Amino acid sequence: MSTARVQQVRVWRIPCRGPGDLSGVKALIDAGEIVAADIVAVMGKTEGNGCVNDFTREYASTAWCHLLAPALGCTPEAVHGRVALVMSGGTEGVLAPHFTVFARRWVPEVTDVPGVSELKAGLGKRLVVGVAHTRDFLPEEMGRAAQVDATAQAVAEAMRDAGIDSAADVHFVQVKCPLLTSAKVSAALARGAAPVTHDSYESMGYSRGASALGVAVALGEVARGDITDASVMSDWGLFSARASASAGIELEGNVVIVLGEAQGSASAFRIAHAVMRDAIDASSVRALLRDAFGLDAERDAQAVSARLVNLLAKAEASPDGRVRDARHTMLNDSDIHSTRHARAVVGGVLASVAGHTALYVSGGAEHQGPAGGGPVAAILRMDDAAASSSLSS
Repeated sequence: MSTARVQQVRVWRIPCRGPGDLSGVKALIDAGEIVAADIVAVMGKTEGNGCVNDFTREYASTAWCHLLAPALGCTPEAVHGRVALVMSGGTEGVLAPHFTVFARRWVPEVTDVPGVSELKAGLGKRLVVGVAHTRDFLPEEMGRAAQVDATAQAVAEAMRDAGIDSAADVHFVQVKCPLLTSAKVSAALARGAAPVTHDSYESMGYSRGASALGVAVALGEVARGDITDASVMSDWGLFSARASASAGIELEGNVVIVLGEAQGSASAFRIAHAVMRDAIDASSVRALLRDAFGLDAERDAQAVSARLVNLLAKAEASPDGRVRDARHTMLNDSDIHSTRHARAVVGGVLASVAGHTALYVSGGAEHQGPAGGGPVAAILRMDDAAASSSLSS
C-alpha cells in the first residue's frame, strides 16, 4: 500500500474574556484537541478601538507568543517568524472578542486502496492555509508601490506554502500591515525622505490600501501596470475581492495568511467567498451559503450556526456618504471614527445570518472590495468529516 503526505487543516473559534485571556485555548491544548506546535495562524478580534493607539492587539499577540514559545522551542520574540498572528482591534456593537485558530499538519494519505480515489473525488477540494512575511518597510515605503510589490510577492509565497496552484482557489487573503507613527515620520523627514502622509491614522488606510492592491496583483485581479503610487487611496476602481488588510502598531512588515482550497486536502473544512456590495448586503452572504454549501440561511439556520466556524469580512463607511441612495453620517462623526461605525453595522448584519456574534469583521476596506462594500468569506465544517478523516487514518 503506497501513501503520500497531504495537508490537514483544523480550525477553532475560541471566545476570550480579554485580549490576554487564552484560557479557552489552553483548555483545548490540555485536552489534546489542539497541538500547540501545529498552530500556523491566529486571527483575533480584540476589544480595543482599532485605532493607532489600540494596544489590545499587541497585548494579545504577546500573550500568544508566550503561550506558543515552549511548544515551538523558541523565544517568545521568535514566534512571530513561525506563526502568523493577526489581531484586529474593534468589537463594536454586538461583535464578540474571540480568536480563530488555524492548525496544520501533514498526514499520510492512502492512495491505492479500492474506492479511496472515488471517495476523494466526491469530497472535492478542501481548506488549506499558507503563510508568509514581507521584509520590514521604511516609513516612506508604506502606502506606496514598494508595499504593493512586497505584498504581491508574499501572497505568491503563501500560496506555495498552502499548496495552491491557481489563484481561483484562493478565497481570502488576510494581511496584517504596519502604520506610521510620529516617530517614524520624523525619522523619515530627518533623512530627507517624504512619507505618504504625516497623519498616523490616515497612514493606516494607505498601508491597508497598498497591501490590498498587492493581493489584487498576486491574484490577477488588477494588472501591476495599472497601479502607481497615486492609485493608492485614490482610484477606487482598483480593488481585490479577496483581500482583508488590518493595520497595527505592533509590526514593521506585512504578515500574510492565504486561505483557499486544494484537491487532496484532508481537512474537514471548506471555505468560499463573496463580495458585499454595501454594508447591509446580507443577501450576498445568504447566496454564498446557498451556492457554495447548499445551506439556506433561514431554513437551515440551526445547521448554519452549528457548522459555520466563522465569517471573515471587511467593513467601511461608503466614501460617497450614501447607502442605497440614503445619506449616512458615519463620515461626519467627530466623536467616533467611521471605521468603528462600519464594524458595528456589518457585524450586526452578519450576526443575523450566522446566528452568533463572534465574527471576524475588520474595519477599513480601502481597495478591498468595491467602495462601500467588502469581501466576505465563510469557513464551514463539512458533514462528511468522518469520511474525510478516513482518508488519512
